[in-house]
Amino acid sequence: MAVKIRLKRVGKKKAPSYRIVVAEASSPRDGRFIEDLGWYNPLVEPSAIQVDAERALRWLKVGAQPTDSVASLLKRTGVMERFEQDKAAAKAAKTEASTQTEA
Repeated sequence: MAVKIRLKRVGKKKAPSYRIVVAEASSPRDGRFIEDLGWYNPLVEPSAIQVDAERALRWLKVGAQPTDSVASLLKRTGVMERFEQDKAAAKAAKTEASTQTEA
């Protein structure tokens, strides 16, 4: 089961608004989803973005793949930067632990 973090279109005709959701890759764009992580409104200036950072980080850590548009939004909110830092810290801790066991 491949899980994606992607946009779900809501709002009326010619006035889009989007929900940032976690969904199975095979489900339709506006179909069933697992969890709602936030929203994005491109019509206001500047664009309004609200993301539950803790839940987004959890889904990224367990392997959910963001789409290109969601990855861009997560970068703008700082979530991707935190994810990369956590990933680098975990990798450093793992290599440090392996070097101590060898010594």
